[in-house]
Amino acid sequence: MSRKIMINVAWPYANGPRHIGHVAGFGVPSDIFARYHRLAGNDVLMVSGTDEHGTPITVQAEKEGVTPQELVDRYNEVIGDDLYKLGLSYDLFTRTTTRNHYRVTQDLFRILYAKGYILKKFAPGAFSRNGRTLPDRYIEGTCPLCGYGEARGDQCDNCGKQLDPQDLINPRSKIDGEPPVFRDSEHFFLDLTAFVDPLKRWIETQHHWRTNVRNFSLNLLENLQPRPITRDLEWGIPIPLPDYEHLPDKKIYVWFDAVIGYLSASVEWAAQTGDPEAWRTWWQNPDALHYYFMGKDNIVFHALIWPSMLIGYGNGMAGSLGGGSAEPLNIPHDIVSSEFLTMEGRKFSSSRGVVIYVKDVLARYDADALRYFLAIAGPESQDTDFTWAEFLRRNNDELVASWGNLVNRVLTIAHKNYGAVPQPGELNAADLALLATMEGGFAAVGAQLEAANFKAAVGATMRLADAANRYISDQEPWRLVKSDPPRGRTVLYTALRAVDCLKILFAPVLPFSSQRLHELLGYEGSLSGTLGFKQVTEEEGRSHRVLTGDYSRRVGRWEAPQLPIGRKLSEPQPLFKKLDEGIVEEELARLEAHT
Repeated sequence: MSRKIMINVAWPYANGPRHIGHVAGFGVPSDIFARYHRLAGNDVLMVSGTDEHGTPITVQAEKEGVTPQELVDRYNEVIGDDLYKLGLSYDLFTRTTTRNHYRVTQDLFRILYAKGYILKKFAPGAFSRNGRTLPDRYIEGTCPLCGYGEARGDQCDNCGKQLDPQDLINPRSKIDGEPPVFRDSEHFFLDLTAFVDPLKRWIETQHHWRTNVRNFSLNLLENLQPRPITRDLEWGIPIPLPDYEHLPDKKIYVWFDAVIGYLSASVEWAAQTGDPEAWRTWWQNPDALHYYFMGKDNIVFHALIWPSMLIGYGNGMAGSLGGGSAEPLNIPHDIVSSEFLTMEGRKFSSSRGVVIYVKDVLARYDADALRYFLAIAGPESQDTDFTWAEFLRRNNDELVASWGNLVNRVLTIAHKNYGAVPQPGELNAADLALLATMEGGFAAVGAQLEAANFKAAVGATMRLADAANRYISDQEPWRLVKSDPPRGRTVLYTALRAVDCLKILFAPVLPFSSQRLHELLGYEGSLSGTLGFKQVTEEEGRSHRVLTGDYSRRVGRWEAPQLPIGRKLSEPQPLFKKLDEGIVEEELARLEAHT
């Protein structure tokens, strides 16, 4: 029975291109999950977009001599292009500067304010010496609770406690290194203390979450305080209250509006389908399961703050979303958070040049090679180091020498001798055992993907490829096609069936090479659907580009295919490129040149 699977992917910030550490957390894992569930026949909605408000945008815009709007327009395209080339199969990848997002954000603000969950009070605000508001995350100092020297103004990544910038010992601005100036300013706060008990009861029952995510979230509850949701800014969404909506320098804070993007993107998607109410089947249907993908620095927003907002929205008060009524909105089913990816033993830092941008990797290497590395060796449950030596090894020893070599050996012999899928004789025990192993792989690998255990899923699939390789080595079809033609046809038929199964099993992780193999095996159509851009027109002549896809015509299914006997095979081509060992030295030299 088909299930509704909502995949909400953390919004990349539009102040620059994204590096591979970013897509290791929000990008590749979410796409593997989406592709698997579509193949399994489930109804998937995967949304995200670029996060485009806040002080860091204005800071970067000033550095580049452009307006904030010009800056986010450019990086929305840069980021969208990268995600497209990486094969991330969004149903909608949009942005937070749309009129639709403004409306949905302001509606949630009004409802939460009317219900008393948003408080107004004076509080110290942090400013740089030139008068610009400093976001909490742009202030660092020593944690007063554990002594960690690089705690942020909103929380300490070492002990996990929620902080305020003025709590830090020796606070400093990440922009200019100077101590911030604190002065009182009137702001609105989300009263998180009102949600501690329901949050605790909910999180304690989420035993399917990754242990580190669940424990971290419960730990954060111990110090939960009201959190400011407005800032003294010129670039942001206006506060939708009569005395504030026309103030030029007081706006809704970026973290508050960014998480609402999951809902606003769903509303935008529904409008584009021609059924403006379709978002309700995802957000007001209790059977729809919501999964959130991000790096661990975003756990607090997705496990505590966004659920509080959703719980607070509740029911009984209508807004622009609700029409005649405001039904409850679904809270997360799972928070799929990854740990951090480091690079050659160092923390990623764009400002220090310790970075590998997605666009640069994809300019030199295949997308599937990067996707495979991030799936099999990424920071799924613990911090992981990206090294070029390990990237080379994984590509050459696993993708090329194991899976790619299996495909090349089988297709080359079959194409050379028959040009088509051969007619087999009676299958013996070895043949039947291999096919049974492949068919059993769909349940075993699928169970790991269902649980978001991507590393285990890829490892299990590669072991199935190893089993097929052993079968080929044991049966020696290159000899049998001459010495025992009927047996040779049977072995190659069995091997082609195994390769066809593995094509599907690898497809969520390796969509590009799986599609090529699909075509080499004589199939037509797209395994997983098509991905592309389109222009969306808003009111007043505004328009914006979105990344979207058509997955309704996909031909892939999460089951063992029945490869037709006699189907013509295309001339084999290598699925993967073997990398020269010299790339390690070249890439390390590039890194050193920029640090």
